Amino acid sequence: MKLPNANVPNLQRRTVYCPAGKIAVGGGAEAQGDDAVLVASFPTDDGRGWIGLGRQNAYSSVGLSVCAICAYA
Repeated sequence: MKLPNANVPNLQRRTVYCPAGKIAVGGGAEAQGDDAVLVASFPTDDGRGWIGLGRQNAYSSVGLSVCAICAYA
């Protein structure tokens, strides 16, 4: 599953969820833009998805894409 790149406010979480019956066995995120920094990339508490967040120092928003590798539980 993947959330394509979208501009979001700095440090706003983007979350992608696996289809019903599957869990996230891995994932990742990418911060895009001048001086973009990926701050965090980790699974959701329930294990059904993946979260990413990032920031840019000189701007109030950042481009962020998030993906989850899903498998049957």
